[in-house]
Amino acid sequence: MNSVIKGAGYVLVHTPEMVVYNGTTQTTERVVNPESEYLKELRDHLRSYDTCVNYWPNQVYIGNATPDDLAQVEFPYYDKVKEGAERYGKYGEIMPEDEFLLLAQACDMFEVVMLEKGFVAATKEKFAADPIITDDIVEKVIEGFEISEIEHFVNEEHAEGLYHENKLVGCVKRAHDIDANLSAHVMHENIMSKASSVLALLYGVRNAGIEKTDVEYVIDCAEEACGDMNQRGGGNFAKAAAEVAGLLNATGSDSRGFCAGPSHALIEAAALVKSGAYKCVAVTAGGCTAKLGMNGKDHVKKGLPILEDCLGGFCVIIAENDGVNPEINLDILGRHTVGTGSAPQNVIGSLVADPLERAGLKITDIDKFSPEMQNPDITKPAGAGDVPLANYKMIAALAVKRGELDRKELASFAGEHGLTGWAPTQGHIPSGVPYIGFAREDILAGKINKVMIIGKGSLFLGRMTNLFDGVSFVIQANTGAEDNSGVSEEEVKGLIAKAMKDFAVSLMATEE
Repeated sequence: MNSVIKGAGYVLVHTPEMVVYNGTTQTTERVVNPESEYLKELRDHLRSYDTCVNYWPNQVYIGNATPDDLAQVEFPYYDKVKEGAERYGKYGEIMPEDEFLLLAQACDMFEVVMLEKGFVAATKEKFAADPIITDDIVEKVIEGFEISEIEHFVNEEHAEGLYHENKLVGCVKRAHDIDANLSAHVMHENIMSKASSVLALLYGVRNAGIEKTDVEYVIDCAEEACGDMNQRGGGNFAKAAAEVAGLLNATGSDSRGFCAGPSHALIEAAALVKSGAYKCVAVTAGGCTAKLGMNGKDHVKKGLPILEDCLGGFCVIIAENDGVNPEINLDILGRHTVGTGSAPQNVIGSLVADPLERAGLKITDIDKFSPEMQNPDITKPAGAGDVPLANYKMIAALAVKRGELDRKELASFAGEHGLTGWAPTQGHIPSGVPYIGFAREDILAGKINKVMIIGKGSLFLGRMTNLFDGVSFVIQANTGAEDNSGVSEEEVKGLIAKAMKDFAVSLMATEE
């Protein structure tokens, strides 16, 4: 039986100070051109928390609006306000930076995160009031330190400062004197990824309607590297996040594949459950501080706010077939192989047309495709265009070439089979997975029947290969929890007895 999608969680963390101090575009600029006009103007382009919450794509991400709702909003989105916007949504929440710093400290097991006493005292009650944050997590938050002690580590010990409203309120210390993989910079990246993953896990479990003890395995598919000088990137974010989230029966491991990582991880999770190795698997990922403000220069140059001011996180719960929830069909998997090449037509062919052809399906048999769901509000001003739309045009063109779509239907294909992008540019976060929560609901409601999730990755970023990467899979309406466990012992005995009786009857007839 195919594994099913039991539920999904989606979270955002508004981190404007981390844009300034931790986003790679900004940290690089500070080294290369510390007196640049961009850095001088940056703060004037940061969004307030309320503006971030009222932003249409963010409300879609946490489930307070649908992709169809967003498609009705006039582009661009940054100057529109979503009426009735709220911090908490159907799938998750948009957490403010001050509360998130307390969650980060609660995720710290080696005393590298230091927060100032007054800041902790002023924030802890707010943090504890978040309905998803359990008492055991709140109890992990320590009283805090004097600001003079924090300033010493920032100024003298290479610690990464933690800021709120342009004020130093804490730091992340290095975890080793000379190991670059345990530097304050890397520890900061990793703890923030872990903390946002914890938040996503909590919502994933809640939304799936399961107990924390039901999760037996966790796969983390973010883009950070956890390890030391002897095994850089060896992991394990998954088990580290599961510990804080209280998933006491879970073990886990990390799966990495750049932007395609989540799709790889979901296929792995579905296979683990279908094989019977584990009954319930959580696929999770936290955010990436390096990508905050990644296209900030283009946004500021065009008078826009810094739109990449949120860490993203998600969690999908994969479980045994219950006869109700949508299935991941492991018989329809797209693969960008070593031999596929990098030509766009070949990439789309390997991920979309080929797996469907093997299953006897046409491109038009898929109700919705979810490729790279990048928010065009972010990508278009930076010169990258509308990424989802570009994918839909290629898929439609391939369908026409294969005779599965009439040429005059090209223009309407994106509207019928596509989605408007709403995800933050956090690399792995937009890659197919933001639609899974909506897809599950729409399939359960009978609105659609089949969805294809497409993950694509740029392996050349690691300087190990020039290859691209990608995998795809189909989510479909439940076909019924058929019992494929084989024939029971009693049935076997009955079949043998019947066979012996029939043989005896035929033998007697022969003798007569």
